Amino acid sequence: MNTVSKSLFRSLEIFTRDAGQSTKSTITLSILESSLQKCRKPKEFLQIHAQMVTTGFTKDTFAASRLLSFAVASPFFNLDYSYQLLMQIDTPNAFTWNTLMRGYIQRHSPQFCLPLYSLMLGRNMVPDNYTHPILIGAAGIRSSELEGMQIHSHVVKFGFETDVYALNTLINMYSVCGNLDDAQLLFDRSPVLDSVSWNSILAAHVQAGNVAEAVRIYEQMPEHNIIASNSMIALFGRSNCVSDARKLFDGMDVRDVVSWTAMISCYEQNELFTEALEMFCRMKREAVPLDEVVMVSSISACNKLEAIKMGEAIHAIVIEEGFESYVNPQNALIHLYSNHGDIVAARRLFDCCSLLDQISWNSMILGYSKCGLLCEARMLFDAAPVKDVVTWGTMIAGCAQHDRFMEALELFGKMLNGPIMPNESALVSVISACAHLSALEQGKWVHAYIKKNGFHINIFLGTTLIDMYMKCGSIGTALEVFDALKDRGITTWNAMISGLAMNGLIKESLEKFADMEKCRVIPNEITFVGVLSACRHAGLVEEGRKHFCSMQKTYGILPNVKHYGCMVDLFGRAGLLKEAEELVESMPMTPDVATWGALLGACKKHSAIEVGERIGKKLIELEPQHDGFHVLLANIYASKGRWDDVMKLRCTMKERGVTKIPGCSMIESNGVVHEFLAGDRNHPQIVKIDKMLDEMASRLKIEGYQPDTADVTYDIEEEEKETSVYRHSEKLAIAFGLIDTLPPMPIRITKNLRICSDCHAAAKIISRAFQREIIVRDRQRFHHFRQGSCSCTDFW
Repeated sequence: MNTVSKSLFRSLEIFTRDAGQSTKSTITLSILESSLQKCRKPKEFLQIHAQMVTTGFTKDTFAASRLLSFAVASPFFNLDYSYQLLMQIDTPNAFTWNTLMRGYIQRHSPQFCLPLYSLMLGRNMVPDNYTHPILIGAAGIRSSELEGMQIHSHVVKFGFETDVYALNTLINMYSVCGNLDDAQLLFDRSPVLDSVSWNSILAAHVQAGNVAEAVRIYEQMPEHNIIASNSMIALFGRSNCVSDARKLFDGMDVRDVVSWTAMISCYEQNELFTEALEMFCRMKREAVPLDEVVMVSSISACNKLEAIKMGEAIHAIVIEEGFESYVNPQNALIHLYSNHGDIVAARRLFDCCSLLDQISWNSMILGYSKCGLLCEARMLFDAAPVKDVVTWGTMIAGCAQHDRFMEALELFGKMLNGPIMPNESALVSVISACAHLSALEQGKWVHAYIKKNGFHINIFLGTTLIDMYMKCGSIGTALEVFDALKDRGITTWNAMISGLAMNGLIKESLEKFADMEKCRVIPNEITFVGVLSACRHAGLVEEGRKHFCSMQKTYGILPNVKHYGCMVDLFGRAGLLKEAEELVESMPMTPDVATWGALLGACKKHSAIEVGERIGKKLIELEPQHDGFHVLLANIYASKGRWDDVMKLRCTMKERGVTKIPGCSMIESNGVVHEFLAGDRNHPQIVKIDKMLDEMASRLKIEGYQPDTADVTYDIEEEEKETSVYRHSEKLAIAFGLIDTLPPMPIRITKNLRICSDCHAAAKIISRAFQREIIVRDRQRFHHFRQGSCSCTDFW
């Protein structure tokens, strides 16, 4: 007996003593019933109990059973007290034992039913026809088929095998435990079947998803009651048999709220959201009472259809019907509003909720993340009373999706220090963050973690790993992951084709595309972006033309702005400026920034000053806030010494508030990502870096290197220009890599902009002079520098 029960029984002893010392009053069944109806406090109940003890009324089995029933149902006492009360009854019957067994189930403690039954048998008590169904129900709740089978043997032993109530609970127990064969056998052998029997076996097949067998049983039922019909509609909905569900629904003579809810849920589950909302409106017109489930399904349909006005109307109905305090409709509304940008309405609901659950917090964090309000999302994340795997995954994904990659990795580290293991979503987000940061070592560690903890590397996870390794320049490992994947989706092939192209393996990229076609995987728009990118990286003009035509003629894919951009870049790099400009002018859609930038960049590359100036001025008029167009035009002017024009352009940028994005290079070392800006002097190892820069300059001069100052857009002395290019972010990162990483490990650098021609030339020489492989990933592609050569063959 626990402490609470001991305390209660000590109180009972006091009340009993006091009752014995006072004038004994007679207690009858009518007085007992009246007293129990008025009983509101534990003290009052103990007084009644004491009075029964002192008057000897506990010897009356019926009176004692009423007292026990009240104690079992009362929130005042735990079941240990009720157990002790049962033990005090002089002549308990099956009803009293059944009462406590039911209490154990109602109080979510079904594991105590069987020991109590054993005690009952040990005291030579004979169970009645209600005892075994209670015990079978307890076994079903616990999914304990062995326990259920033991009770089944007692059903037979005590002669209840033909009792329909016992048989129905056995059918339900076996079906819940997944033993459909025995459930069906019991049903088939049952001498008496009632509507509950038919509903039970039907529910068993519905739960198992056996559509054909469920239909057979439903058709054989003597009466199609509303419970059976509702079960069938739910099964049809889960099995994508929408027309069958609607036919059954329309043929029902009588429908209840569950019928309507099942039909609406059927539509919603099968993505027929318009039909779901039409059914909801019909339900409202016919004045059918609404429930919580139909509200949630309808709001979800509004969410999927982006029907915000309809969602707001249903929100009003939620309030009208009194469901505003129900957590599930509130969560659905929070998700609806936050998913479509009305984060203020979502937060208002969140703050007004009297009951918040984990879904409430997760929905709100997701809403802030989707709206790009990462600071607010993080504040809510930190304040969450409980964080489950979805909470962590949502916050990590939000950081990764909004370019806060370092924060995503930091959160992942904290998650691993706690009791919750990451799920696939969190792992994908972290791998993506590693890819953007070129944090290969951390990416490898996550890959090892996936293997160690037995995660299945499916298409989604495998594709993300391939993308990460490709974006970190680790081509061999990416190929290993690709070859190990048993199932490959279109996204997997696309990651390989684009990754190989990005890393300068043009032949291999196009071969992979051919392999994809041989495997009868239908390419999509993204596939051809990868293929055309491979062609433009290698200057394969005719190959590019062929694939650009085939995507339309062979696969019926209309080129989008990215495909046109690739072709413009391909023509421009090859010096076909007139053809490139004509293609831009003929595009069926408005050219994007990248397409115009490619054309303008080609003008600079091929010194087409007049064309470049004309296009540059036009682009600045179209996109007055775009820094890249200003910079490219300034470079064109600077290359011809037109410093007055450079200064005018800089003044225009200043007037318009256009700021040039600074060049930034990142390098990972020992699991830490280091960032460098041009001319940066803030790194803690800057003294060592400066010494290495001097060493690099010395070796570069020995190799005959001459700084390329053509892109310096300031009218300053040549010596000053040379000093400027020597402190470009790429060179700072290379210097740090030389002092902080050991060969044969490659020096891996990520640049946020296109690598300049001077840094490209210097990196080639440094790779030979220092005998180190240098891998630079710029905004467009990879450059693998080895022994004085680059994988791009100077075509970039």
